[in-house]
This record gives sequence, C-alpha cells and structure tokens, in this order.
Amino acid sequence: MNSEFSTAAYWQGDFDENGLRGWAEKLRAQLGAHPVSLGLVFMSPKFFPHAQATLEILRVHARIPLLAGCSSTALIAGSHEIEDATGIVLALYSLPGAELKGFRFTQGQVEEADGATYWPLESGVDPKRTNGWLTFIDPFHLDAESWMRSWNMAYAPLPAFGGLSSGIPADQTTQVYLNGEVFEDGGVAVSIGGGVKLSGVISQGCTPIGETWTLTRVEQNLIHQIANRPAYAVLAETVQQLSPADQQKARGNLFIGLVVNEYLEDFHRGDFLVRNLIGGDPNSGVLAVAALPRAGQTIQFHRRDAVAANEDMGELLEHAKERIGGATIYGGCLCCCNGRGKNLFGQPNHDAELVQKELGPLGLAGFYGNGEIGPVGEKNYLHGFTASLALFVKK
Repeated sequence: MNSEFSTAAYWQGDFDENGLRGWAEKLRAQLGAHPVSLGLVFMSPKFFPHAQATLEILRVHARIPLLAGCSSTALIAGSHEIEDATGIVLALYSLPGAELKGFRFTQGQVEEADGATYWPLESGVDPKRTNGWLTFIDPFHLDAESWMRSWNMAYAPLPAFGGLSSGIPADQTTQVYLNGEVFEDGGVAVSIGGGVKLSGVISQGCTPIGETWTLTRVEQNLIHQIANRPAYAVLAETVQQLSPADQQKARGNLFIGLVVNEYLEDFHRGDFLVRNLIGGDPNSGVLAVAALPRAGQTIQFHRRDAVAANEDMGELLEHAKERIGGATIYGGCLCCCNGRGKNLFGQPNHDAELVQKELGPLGLAGFYGNGEIGPVGEKNYLHGFTASLALFVKK
C-alpha cells in the first residue's frame, strides 16, 4: 500500500497565520513531486471565527485545487483520533487521472428534488461521469433522509460516503466547507471520477445472532409476524438460545438487520442494513423498528457492543483488502459516529489504528459525526454508531 500519494496532519495550536502557512507548506512538501488533487479539512468549533481565513491560507500555501470538509468536536488524522479536538486536520491527496468536482447544495434544493435528473442537472455531474461521491452535511438545517432518497434516485448504485458534521450542539451550529467558502447549512459533495474510484467499508458495529428469518406480516415500521409467528416471540427465542454471557451482552444492545439484496445465495456481514429496535410488546407480539421493512424481506437480529464492533470492523477491512486486490490505495477518509471512540472501545484510536493496520500506511483524515453516510448493497443510507471509510483507489 502506498502513502506517497497522501498525507494528513493535526494542527493543535490556535489560529496563527504564519504558523499555519508554514504548516501547510510543510505538509505539501511531503508529497514531493506528486501534485495535490484534493484537500480535506476538518476543524474544531474553536476555529469557527477564523474558518474562512484558515481555508484561504491552506488553499494557497498547500496549493489545493479543490478543498472540502466540515466541522467536528473530534478529528481523525493518520492513526490518531483526537476526541476533544481544539485544532484542525488537513489531508492532501494526489489522485492521478482523477476528475473531481465540488458542489454545494441546500435544503431548498432537497425540497425541489424530483426524479432522477434533478441532481445531475444541479451538480453538472452526469452519473456516467462519476465513480462515487464524498459528502459532508449540516444535520440541523438539512433533511438528510430526504436528500438521500432523491440522491439515490439520481446516482445509485454509485457509492456516497461521508458524514453529518458536528459543532456546537447548544446553538445547533456546524460548518461545511467548499474551497474558500464557509456554510452553516446545507451540504457539500465531491464527485470522484476518471482514473480513481471509491471503495470502502461501512462497519455498523454489530454481529449477527441466531438465524435469518423472513418477515410475513408488516405494517409501516411495525413487524407483526416473522415466519408466520409473533415477531416478539421469535426475538425472545433468539435471545434465549444465546449463552448466558451473550444474553448479558445483548441486554439493551439488540438491533435488527434487514437484507438489502435478496438475490444473494447466503447473507454475511455487510449485507444487512442495521436499524434500531424501538420496542416490543409481548402481549400483541409486535416489534417496532426504526425502518420501513416489507413483507417477504429477510432479517437477522444483531447485537452491538465493543467486541462486536471490533470484530465487524476487522472482518470488513479484510474483505475490502481482498476486493481491492493489488490496486493502489491513494488515501482515505474516515467518518465515525460520536458514539464510538473511547466511549465504546475503552481505548483511543481504535478505528483509525485498525484501518492503518489492515490497509496502511495511508494518508487518512476524518471526523466524528452526528450520522454517517455509506452504501449497503446498491443504495446509500444514513447510519448511526457506524464507521464509514472511503478509500480512493486506482481504477
């Protein structure tokens, strides 16, 4: 694997024009003769007053033709996850033969979006001219679920990776960045086309338990019957068949995995869209879920905890490595749920270190978000408790 094509670093200090200028130049020098194609920048809220000036300094002195990113309270650089970040992360990528285009979108456009041609006309990017998207979205002023539905109509099965920015929760302020501009609403998307494609990992932090089942009676988000039996009874039986230790782990950590492609011979990690079990009623036998499943759909219950999340990420990274084969990985962008990190794993740097161990050394940058974006099967979804890893791979 190659890191000569990408580099990432964390600026820990305050806003300092000369210091940032030198830092950006030094980072640029690390790529040697390789020209910069793309820069990703992630800033902590401390930098909000200086965000625009910071973007200008970085663009000019690291010679970045296209710069995108967002704000967060926790930043990722290399193999480090800086959980109470006060600084900036900048990553530079040299992507030979890539065709890149940045695009900013708003809630107004999301409300207008109708049909498969809307977004290609707005963005100027034909689905045939892109290999996938990197997206950063403000969660407070844009309906990301609606955006995702219309975006899939236009661009699926092309992958979209990324996340929802975080910032100052008390006054619902976050920022998204495109080139020299700072936005406190909407989103930015970068099309990756030409000689570079996007591959990646969507690790939803769960391990499947029990067996797969078919839904037989469903009403909106309520599952009445699984395999013609009360849904609650099937869940209870699944948990009872676990070892006492696993039953303990499952308490309060149960989820449902919905198969997104029924045509597969059998189902493995990565084939399920994992969603919350909101509640269950033993008397009526009904389960409520945070999704709209359909009768005939295959499901499997899942458990989420640190061990399951570690196992899931490790296994999916191995699959990604096999899938990519010997192709050059130019670098990566990692968006993690703010419910992961030390809170979940009890140790720092878990996800970033695992990525570097399996695929590195890589120029890797990212942030902790209020939601993650990534594909399961041939569609893109919004996720929670997930690590969304986008890899820039030679096509």
